[in-house]
Amino acid sequence: MSPLAPLLVVGDALLDHDLSGRADRLAPDAPVPVVHGVRRVTRPGGAALAAYFAAQDGRDVTLVTALGDGDAGRTVRLLLKDRVRIVDLPLAGELSCKTRVMAQGVPVLRLDDGEGRASGTTDEACAAVDAASAILVADYGRGAADVLRDALGRAAARVPVVWDPHPRGGSPVRGVRLVTPSAAEAQGFASSAPAEQESRSAPGRPSPAMSGAGARVRRSADDARALISSWGVTSVAVTLGAGGALLTHGGDPLLVSAPRAVEGDACGAGDRFAATAAGLLADGALPETAVQEAVRAATRYVEDGGAAGLRLDEPSAVPDRGARAPGTDAGPDPLALAARVRAEGGTVVAAGGCFDLLHAGHVALLQAARRIGDCLVVCVNSDASVRRRKGGSRPLVPAEDRVRVLLALGSVDAVAVFDEDTPERLLEELRPHIWAKGGDYALAQLPEAHLVRSWGGEVVLLPYLDGRSTTRLAERAALEPAVGPSATAGRRGGGDHARPR
Repeated sequence: MSPLAPLLVVGDALLDHDLSGRADRLAPDAPVPVVHGVRRVTRPGGAALAAYFAAQDGRDVTLVTALGDGDAGRTVRLLLKDRVRIVDLPLAGELSCKTRVMAQGVPVLRLDDGEGRASGTTDEACAAVDAASAILVADYGRGAADVLRDALGRAAARVPVVWDPHPRGGSPVRGVRLVTPSAAEAQGFASSAPAEQESRSAPGRPSPAMSGAGARVRRSADDARALISSWGVTSVAVTLGAGGALLTHGGDPLLVSAPRAVEGDACGAGDRFAATAAGLLADGALPETAVQEAVRAATRYVEDGGAAGLRLDEPSAVPDRGARAPGTDAGPDPLALAARVRAEGGTVVAAGGCFDLLHAGHVALLQAARRIGDCLVVCVNSDASVRRRKGGSRPLVPAEDRVRVLLALGSVDAVAVFDEDTPERLLEELRPHIWAKGGDYALAQLPEAHLVRSWGGEVVLLPYLDGRSTTRLAERAALEPAVGPSATAGRRGGGDHARPR
């Protein structure tokens, strides 16, 4: 595998704090919630978070930012130590800090401290921009992009530059490869863009009555096209939250839907999106591919707990995802999901099988398993494991596609793939409270039953719909006559086409 391309991140670093607890009563002296059992988490924010994500992907990352010498700046340096190389810009004032007070995972209050801004550039910073082979500008409106604007303009003419804008910041430099505003940001920028004002006043295509998601997509497409014209950039990807992202180069847009609907803390999802897209463009991917992968990465980030799921105590490296599904749409991390549900006092349920040619029996089994607990992790045999168990003609459907179909089911929260014949090693890591299998298995046939009970778990058999079988489906499909031009021609004229093959 080729090494991942390095990435230069230019922008405004912040320091973020979360105070998370529970709120189940109001204060006696004021109608405000009382948050108790508070746990404090500190993490890099702004451009520093984007750089953290790129390093987490396994890239060599350099961050050009203004941190200063105060406590907040020293904390950001410590959080990024051994992960990201930092090139300093001078800072006027105190580094900006953001503190969220969370109750049951929902923000109830935010406190902002510090209004520090980058106050100039350095020869080292300009040299880093001039030498970069790909750049992400994480503009949080605190001056870093402004002081390096000339150097960034030169860079945009020769290397991929992704610009993540902010309402308090300036416009991207001309020639940027991809700009990644949110829908609200795109609308705000476009409303003051000359090209947008002209397009609103000039006669154009009819505007049919539209509401809801359709109206939002239409508006975002119009805003993105206006920004391409006004800013002189190559393409704009408007992020739509749970709706995915809309990419256009000025013509008809590409709507990239999220792989599945997710709920959770989306703080930092925009940085995850921009870091993924910038890294893939650095690797030589097309913008369409970069945006599709960025939507998947942002979805997984929210599924894995968002900002609360960051593992800042782990070394910066490509994480071991042996328990995760293969392919580009692996879904949420099953181990992280199980750990989170267990920590919240919930019940983790796991079910296993090949799930080759998913049928009604599989669906009924998984629905019944999910009703037992608070999350369902499906353990799926890899292609090699299926071949050993079922023979050389199986699987009929490769693991990546089996995973994608399973994740589309409302009953399935995560999928893990294992290479062994039986899932003991994976179960040892997941440690589910319940291990569910179809009723056609006897307890004596489950070598994993003793293991599950060793940590206090339970094995349950669930009724299986009679007559549903992947083997039977495959046999029926093989016996069905071909339907198409060749089959039709054979029936009309006889000859070789009429003979079974």
